[in-house]
Amino acid sequence: MKFLITKELEYSRLLKHLMAAVLFFILLYLGFDVALHAYVIGAEIQEIALTLFGDRENFVEPMLLDALLLQVHTDLFMTLFALLILTAITIRVHDSKALTMWAVHLVFIVGILAPAILLLAYLLEVSWLVPVWLFTFALWHFVAFILGVSAFKRVLFL
Repeated sequence: MKFLITKELEYSRLLKHLMAAVLFFILLYLGFDVALHAYVIGAEIQEIALTLFGDRENFVEPMLLDALLLQVHTDLFMTLFALLILTAITIRVHDSKALTMWAVHLVFIVGILAPAILLLAYLLEVSWLVPVWLFTFALWHFVAFILGVSAFKRVLFL
């Protein structure tokens, strides 16, 4: 409990190892999340658009709304869960630098916008939102990964 007040980790090896394990599994989650979305939705813009909107000429059905809503619901929950833990540890182990605060705010905003943009692209059937979703999805994973690696190094090598 002392860490929650003073940010001192050098006195508690167990807490250090627990935080490192949590950060490791969040980093693992980020990688698996990218792989899951590449498998379910697609990895390229044309593949994502085909999954979301279908293709009438080639008789490809679009993704069902209930499947997309389940995916977005799961994305929102897991994103919030991972980001709350990741940013709490990041804020604790880093000094309150402006860059850290900007990164924390950016990852939260973009992380929550990504599923909303995907759902909006599907509901409005607007193809230009597909690259916007892909960018926001990649950006929040990249920034979260950078924050996670940075916090992981600080936790292990303080």
